[in-house]
Amino acid sequence: MNSPAIVSQQDSLSPLRKNVPLRDKIRYLHEVINQRHIEINRLAVAIYDEKTDLLKTFVHSSDHGEQALDNYESRLGESQTLSRIRDTGEARLVNDLQIFVHLNAPHARRIREMGYSSSYTLPIYEGENFFGFLFFNSRTPHAFTEELLHYLDLCAHLLSLSVIQEVCRLQTLTGAVETARNMTHHRDNETGGHLERMSRFSRLIAQELAASHGLDDEYIEHIFLFAPLHDIGKIAIPDGILLKPGRLTADEYAVMKTHTEKGSSIIDSMLANLGLSQYHHIQILRNIALYHHECMDGCGYPFGLAGDKIPLEARIISVADIFDALTSKRPYKHAWSVDEAFAYLREQAQSKLDPACVKALLNNREKVEAIRSRFDDESPQPSGPFPGLL
Repeated sequence: MNSPAIVSQQDSLSPLRKNVPLRDKIRYLHEVINQRHIEINRLAVAIYDEKTDLLKTFVHSSDHGEQALDNYESRLGESQTLSRIRDTGEARLVNDLQIFVHLNAPHARRIREMGYSSSYTLPIYEGENFFGFLFFNSRTPHAFTEELLHYLDLCAHLLSLSVIQEVCRLQTLTGAVETARNMTHHRDNETGGHLERMSRFSRLIAQELAASHGLDDEYIEHIFLFAPLHDIGKIAIPDGILLKPGRLTADEYAVMKTHTEKGSSIIDSMLANLGLSQYHHIQILRNIALYHHECMDGCGYPFGLAGDKIPLEARIISVADIFDALTSKRPYKHAWSVDEAFAYLREQAQSKLDPACVKALLNNREKVEAIRSRFDDESPQPSGPFPGLL
């Protein structure tokens, strides 16, 4: 008999196991689905921030031209149907989206404007932890037959595992770095409220820049997640310098400035120990830790980079961090008003700070005020170590 006893079989879903961005995995899975069901036009993932009840677009498989569905967030509590899916764990099938034509919610309007006619929505859970939602959209009314739903349930399970794996890797990374930082939390003047606020200011800036700089939701979410880790290197600065109440000497200031490079080294060491050195978004974290004290005119540190030579994520964090530091009370200073801080940022734009990042923050005063109120230092801080995904 000439046929071999063992025959190699191609696994069509093997790319889902590769270390590639989640957006690539969701686009590949969409291609696999379209080989059998061309009527599925879009897969999307939205993730949930429990601290603010915000549901945020994260990744999708739509064409790059479909920007109308990017960079969007809304409160989950304002959607009865999505809240019901979260609470019951049951999927929702809508075979004709025209039944929502009366809704004025931006997301409903955007879906209609993109021509989608039917949808299938499933919650993402790991145990009791709610992560967000999966959406399958079609431009064909009544597209979701029983056969298609059965197939999509299997695909949804695979995609949910990929989402959960992505989030868990982020949790492992940020949890390790945050634990190291919390071990010395009492050593500096940064409060939990400061880290919560500046991370959200950073996201506001990134969202405002998304259209002009081509930023996708995945990048913006990583800015939000990694922003609180910008000063991780301060754990390696001696107490006599870090806690000194008066002005630092030139030599002491030179030591203080090393916290950026020390932070980068700490991050690289943790990544190696956790087996995450090849994580595809890790350069964002490295850039934030290493370059957030660089200035547009080249007078910053540690390398004296100028202008666009400074990674965008570092320029974003710099504006958010300085604004919150100015408007926060510290043992050595009073809190500036928002007007005073905005005026200072305008003065520093171009010479020290990226003017586009400054303008992006100034354009969102109402949201800035809401963040400052929600995460005031005098108010009890929401529990949980992760500022974004859970």
